Amino acid sequence: MAQAQLMDLPAARSDWRARIASNAEGVLIPISALLLGLGAFALLLFLQGKSPVQFFQLVWLGGFGTSFSWQNTLSRAAPLLMAGLCVAIPARLGLIVIGGEGAIVIGGVAAGASAIVLTGTSMPIGIIAMASAGALAGAIWIGAIGALRHWRGVNETIASLLLAYIAIALMNHLVEGPLRDPGSLNKPSTPPIDAALAVGKMPWPNVHWGLLVGILACVLTWVLLERTTWGFSARIAGSNMRAAQVQGLPVGWLIIGFTALAGSLAGLAGYFEVAAVHGSANASLASGYGYSGILVAFLARHNPLAIIPVALLLAGFEASSGLLQRRMGLPDASVLVLQGFVFVAILTSEAVYGRFHLFLPNRWGKS
Repeated sequence: MAQAQLMDLPAARSDWRARIASNAEGVLIPISALLLGLGAFALLLFLQGKSPVQFFQLVWLGGFGTSFSWQNTLSRAAPLLMAGLCVAIPARLGLIVIGGEGAIVIGGVAAGASAIVLTGTSMPIGIIAMASAGALAGAIWIGAIGALRHWRGVNETIASLLLAYIAIALMNHLVEGPLRDPGSLNKPSTPPIDAALAVGKMPWPNVHWGLLVGILACVLTWVLLERTTWGFSARIAGSNMRAAQVQGLPVGWLIIGFTALAGSLAGLAGYFEVAAVHGSANASLASGYGYSGILVAFLARHNPLAIIPVALLLAGFEASSGLLQRRMGLPDASVLVLQGFVFVAILTSEAVYGRFHLFLPNRWGKS
């Protein structure tokens, strides 16, 4: 028995090294990719005669330097949390869904349209009904992508991107046509929601309740994916869908259910944009949160808990865009360019995963 234990020792140590490498990869590689993207953007600024040091100082000041900056950052982080989950949840099934922007827009339009009917209702009923309308619209929109993927073999990445453009076009048609408020002249929108249906702000940190809902959604999603049989089944299907089908797992319903859940969260983000930020559904719903959510999810490695700090970081970048424009004369889209550099670095870093064991000291010989 003692001899057998000694024979198993190299294998146990090799497994220990593999676990260390895997955990290190999940932290160090995304951070390195983020720094690489920031460094490449800093080089671009330098070549344009701009100061990278001043740029990042202004990013800190505009995103995190004052109490007003924090309020602005946290307000922007709320939809980013749910947009990131819209990408991260299907990713567990091996699906790359990048149409969260469409679900946010459709969810916001559904919430704004339902507010017209709900005017005069009591606050709890009206808010729940509006939130349900937004979440249901988002669930149908993204869930349809899962259904097309399962039943017709339609590529989910292309379908979700095209449906995002369709959602924006549909929103423009509705708010400029059937749902338009006659009083909205320069910026067509739905009628303003009733004051009783508006979502107020938390006592601290003076940000609307969508931030708390987004954080809770990240925590509950992590529990779903990591601590339930549904999440375990999704991970198996994501690793090898054919093997999951052979084992008798309901792969089709997992795809449709998880994509619908992802869409409902993005639709909920659209609801909060209407009920807590804009006060009506209008073109401001297509503000790019869904596209930024793609970067959030990839930088967080599709980990719902990691989405929270990543969304906060990118929200700070976006909150500083106005200050950068005023102080450095940079275009307002400079932050989008920065996000593009980071996203390319993240995609490039995928080639490094699985190689960390090469850098760990092998004290016990070959295993």
